[in-house]
Amino acid sequence: MSFALAGLLRHPIVQAPMAGGVSVPRLAAAVSEAGGLGFLAGGYKTADGMYREIKQLRGLTSRPFGVNLFMPQPEHAETGAVEVYAHQLAGEAAWYGTELGDPDSGWDDGYDAKLAVLLDDPVAAVSFHFGVPSPEALASLRRAGTVTLVTATTVEEALAVERAGADAVIVQGVEAGGHQGTHRDVPENDGSGIGLLSLIAQVREAVALPLVAAGGIMRGSQIAAALAAGASAVQLGTAFVPTPESGAAAAHKEALTNPLFVCTRLTRAFTGRPARGLVNRFLREHGRYAPAAYPEVHHLTAPLRKAAAVAGDAQGMALWAGQGHRMAREMPAGELVEVLAAETGAVWAASAADAEGGAER
Repeated sequence: MSFALAGLLRHPIVQAPMAGGVSVPRLAAAVSEAGGLGFLAGGYKTADGMYREIKQLRGLTSRPFGVNLFMPQPEHAETGAVEVYAHQLAGEAAWYGTELGDPDSGWDDGYDAKLAVLLDDPVAAVSFHFGVPSPEALASLRRAGTVTLVTATTVEEALAVERAGADAVIVQGVEAGGHQGTHRDVPENDGSGIGLLSLIAQVREAVALPLVAAGGIMRGSQIAAALAAGASAVQLGTAFVPTPESGAAAAHKEALTNPLFVCTRLTRAFTGRPARGLVNRFLREHGRYAPAAYPEVHHLTAPLRKAAAVAGDAQGMALWAGQGHRMAREMPAGELVEVLAAETGAVWAASAADAEGGAER
């Protein structure tokens, strides 16, 4: 890893910042302590709440870690589609004994306040999802000593990240669990995502920035493949969900390998933006009707998802998961980092031995 991130980790493994309570301080600390780069999710928190988690994480490790921010979203003028969807979800609210959320709870996720916190009290790395920060914001973070990374799902998005002045691109393949980090939500593009290895190759030819590969990675052999394709590091999310340090609900952890959940699908059902999750009852019944309205739909369904999680009802939860979910392993996060690093090293050693044997022949 010949770039700034190399000084922050021993192994080329970055823990994805999974919002919604999964990426808690104890998870990020365990990953960083093991030589990876742990991340906190700044999304869906207040600036104060994010800062409290940063302070808690600093009490758990002296190793570097990162924080992820969601870029502000444009306000939607059309409210009719959201109102129709809310009417459809009325039965869900009655079933779970809760009210639907207010879809107009906010569009910017407290971005400016969170950025101010990270400039006033810098962390080692900051990543961005759903768009590209201004060149001024990225330059300010760099002056503060922070490494910046921005998600891209296409070559065009990666070029925009490079023009803005980020330190690295997180190249997210369509296999990834959770939200696709597209810079613009264009419904006409639903289902047109690019697989990770193809995307790495395309972006590698177009931009000079280092790449962090994300999307369905669960084994060291996949890490080795991504690195061989041109990535400098990899980012894993689903692999860390079942760890004891993860903040994911027990029903979410169990569902990853439960044969009842046979596949994943990109859906707008829970948040109004394409996100990959295990196919459950809620997704099947409502996915086709969900409007392209993020974060309105996220706010609308938040109480439903919370109530389902409290009840342990996996059929009503947003079970975010990448395509490799059935390969999930239950082990401590630090041990998982070490196992992944050893698996990756074994692949490289075998490749080197094969190459040497071929040269001798």
